[in-house]
Amino acid sequence: MAIDLRDLVEPTRTALCVVECQNGVVGEASSMPALADAVADADLLPRLGDLAGAARSAGVRVVHCTFNVRPDLWGGNRNSRLFAAGRRSAVQQYADTDAVKPADEIGFVEGADVVVPRFHGLSPVAGTELAPMLRNEGVTTVVVAGVSLNLAIPNTVFDLVNGGFQVVVPTDGSVATVAGYGEQVLEHTLAYVATLTDVTTLIEAWFQTGREAVG
Repeated sequence: MAIDLRDLVEPTRTALCVVECQNGVVGEASSMPALADAVADADLLPRLGDLAGAARSAGVRVVHCTFNVRPDLWGGNRNSRLFAAGRRSAVQQYADTDAVKPADEIGFVEGADVVVPRFHGLSPVAGTELAPMLRNEGVTTVVVAGVSLNLAIPNTVFDLVNGGFQVVVPTDGSVATVAGYGEQVLEHTLAYVATLTDVTTLIEAWFQTGREAVG
């Protein structure tokens, strides 16, 4: 059965979750330089800025899902190579610092956008306030974009699907650190549990919905 994208991402029932597009991850001073390079090579941030702007114009809530650590790193994971490397990094995602602020290209609109931080794990859903907040606002569809297709995006999608949400993933709204790997994840994993589209089509769906509402 064909899915009507405009109905699926109807603004009153949809939120846009931008995952880990924070200065300390995707910026020039990144704790993950290979990922930051992949983001720059794909020109991802301006595209996500366009997506976030269209979401705001349509009345879709933009939620920035950030990774944070405490000054003493207490409570953070230690149980994988990734977390061990993060603890050794010269760049730390300290809460309430520039490192965890959304990238300028995407922006943050006071009084409209929401930040949901996490201090542990690989997913902005598990153990955070995200899912309850979305349910309390009547959100049934979540658009997931950001970084990366290696770990955080699949974890986000799986947790949202397990929680009963419809998930939409723009295929050009994320990257992986290895060329070609992201496309494999999208085609052979996420396509089975989420609706795949692209940023331009998603923006157009919101534009058409808004035009019909005015007309």
